[in-house]
Amino acid sequence: MNTRFLETFVILAQLRSFRATAQALHATPAAISLRIKTLEEELQTELIDRSSKDFRLTANAEYLLGHAKAVVDATRRLQAAAHKDSAVRGRLRVGVIESVVHSWLAQYIRELNAVYPEMEVDLAVDMSNVLERRLRARELDLVIQVEGVESSDIVSEALAVYPLHWIARKGLLDPRKEGLNQRLLQLPILTFGRGTAPHRMLEEIVSKMANLAMMPLEQTRITCSPSVAAIVQLMKDGYGVAAIPSLFVAGLLDSGEFVELPVQPEPPSIIVSMCFHSNAEMLVHAAANAARQSCASYCAQVDPRYIKSLG
Repeated sequence: MNTRFLETFVILAQLRSFRATAQALHATPAAISLRIKTLEEELQTELIDRSSKDFRLTANAEYLLGHAKAVVDATRRLQAAAHKDSAVRGRLRVGVIESVVHSWLAQYIRELNAVYPEMEVDLAVDMSNVLERRLRARELDLVIQVEGVESSDIVSEALAVYPLHWIARKGLLDPRKEGLNQRLLQLPILTFGRGTAPHRMLEEIVSKMANLAMMPLEQTRITCSPSVAAIVQLMKDGYGVAAIPSLFVAGLLDSGEFVELPVQPEPPSIIVSMCFHSNAEMLVHAAANAARQSCASYCAQVDPRYIKSLG
């Protein structure tokens, strides 16, 4: 039995979508469908309830899912044990921006622990400019930050794109009333740390919006914070409007506590990139590959449009 087909079944059961599973595994929906059909033939049982309009596993598939996960996990442990004497061991120093902390970091760390049990991970969370400086100084082995690093000695690879939206607590601004842009400019505007790429881009947008509204720029207020948690709390308190990815507050948007405001223009998206030295050890390359997979899997679950590049 092809264990890759079992892994496909496990991921399909998690994502509940052939298209999303194809995105996560860098395949086509047709290829994923063929794998499942082949697995059904080998197991001599139906796994997908094709009589339902919505995606649904059969009762037998639900029962077999736990066994499939056990086989997939055992296969990963076997692969790790086979490379026990390889370079994929030791201490890995990873730096990430807080945007990653609030999205796919937990999934990434779990993947590293499962596949490379002899790898020790030291984690640093900071702003992109600090992470880049520490990477150049070789204080960090791999960083995940906003935008890449311009250097012939450093590999930079775009992993995902996080669209930014104007978000506020419900009732703070009524989008049905005229002059929404001008009313927004009268409130504090929350964004990421001062000097970061999102902050610089937001300053340009606010300047243009103030000019169109014939409002003195000095009357606008941009409040910067490297902490996503702090930004979200300030929004809950009705302090102001934030220009952040909606995925950070998806639950609050679904509950109706937060709303997206139809303000134009919207801030440019955040490009999340992975950077490491070109002469990095196998340990770093293994971690980079795991980052690609974890990010792609997360984006496929949330919204496949977030996937920027699959290496």
